[in-house]
Amino acid sequence: MKTVTFTEFRQHASGLFSDVENGETVLVVRHGRPIAEVCPISSGGATEPSWKRPGLRLAADGASLSEAILEERASEDVL
Repeated sequence: MKTVTFTEFRQHASGLFSDVENGETVLVVRHGRPIAEVCPISSGGATEPSWKRPGLRLAADGASLSEAILEERASEDVL
């Protein structure tokens, strides 16, 4: 495990992430206290990120909201 200061991490982030890609864990410290641990992703549970998965489709029985709004507008005598 490699230990770096926060300032060093900011200055050399690209190289440190390359080390992480090669399997090394990086511990980031600020004022001598650990604040983050950057480690490689375990390949066992590698799945698609949530933002790439299709969203939930919600459905309800009955008229749709847009149909209800159009019917209400048609029934109003605005002029």
